[in-house]
Amino acid sequence: MPDLTLHTVASIADIPEATWDRFSGTGNPFLRHRFLAALETSGCTTRGTGWQPAHIEFRLDDALAGVAPAYLKTHSMGEYVFDWGWADAYQRHGLPYYPKLLVAVPFTPAEGPRLLLNPQHRERLTPDMIHNALDRLITELGAHSWHLLFPDAEDQALLNLPGSLHRLGCQFHWHNRGYHQFDDFLATLTSRKRKSIRRERQQVAEQGIQFRHYPGQDVPLRVLAAFYEFYRATYFKRGQHPYLNLDFFQALQQRQPEQLHLIMAEKDGALIAGALFLIGEDTLYGRYWGCLEEYNHLHFETCYYQGIELAIRHGLSRFDAGAQGEHKLIRGFEPILTHSWHGISHPDFRAAIGNFCRDERLQVQAYREEALSALPFRQG
Repeated sequence: MPDLTLHTVASIADIPEATWDRFSGTGNPFLRHRFLAALETSGCTTRGTGWQPAHIEFRLDDALAGVAPAYLKTHSMGEYVFDWGWADAYQRHGLPYYPKLLVAVPFTPAEGPRLLLNPQHRERLTPDMIHNALDRLITELGAHSWHLLFPDAEDQALLNLPGSLHRLGCQFHWHNRGYHQFDDFLATLTSRKRKSIRRERQQVAEQGIQFRHYPGQDVPLRVLAAFYEFYRATYFKRGQHPYLNLDFFQALQQRQPEQLHLIMAEKDGALIAGALFLIGEDTLYGRYWGCLEEYNHLHFETCYYQGIELAIRHGLSRFDAGAQGEHKLIRGFEPILTHSWHGISHPDFRAAIGNFCRDERLQVQAYREEALSALPFRQG
């Protein structure tokens, strides 16, 4: 059997960009070395923020076989797969839940590769080998659990070990079925839903709101700064502190301009709202949004309808507009299952969490089936 060992590094800078990107590729904007480096150099992912980098190197028979973005966490914020109940149960029993090892992209509930492995090496690995290696790693790190979030189909196959702690979630994604313009998409909807969307868009226009698109390389600093104020306001309204800072967004624009796109809403010559998108090989990712004042249907127009038009214009097959949001369903975003796998060291808690995961999977699958029946598309 091949010898698989896992090692961690304390910073993405400890792995050369060319080496990391050889495994990650550059098509997924969140997995690129420069994206993860922007998070670190801006101070968003540090020991002080509870996101201590612990990126993984996979070695197979002592040869570097791959890498994975990973962090030692001292809280569960910014993950979008919620384990607060697990942490509370540990605390009630006088047991430490943190630190935990998180294999994920920070603050990003977007499905994608997590085990960035050389294809030839991947063929030699099994789910049992991956789970055992991660179990050994958390023991070495002094962590109490590991959590791998939002893996793609290829990684799911390598994680799907019978009896493992497997969770499901549900998101809503828009699919481009060869549309050439927004009206082509509207033509697939029922008459009532089609009229409703047109009415929403018209009401935004009647408020005197217009939209300006900025490809990454064309975003002026004043516009990026205005967007950041809108983004911050979204958190402040909920009494929270934003995960990301302006330094991160500036680094993102400087290092990945070809994958960044900013849509700003204007009224009477003033910027009033904004949404930031990232462009992958076949997917548009709607990530961050904000406004200072509320306008009727402004969120739907800026984040969804403008995003759909952008995806059509770029010929992208899918639009992932972020986590949650049943309001997306009636606007043509289809329910899809997301996945995560978890390793729990404590045997009693592992058994209890296993029961929870089994029940949750059934509930999520039933929810998705119900959501499918509520889609607004014409039949036949």
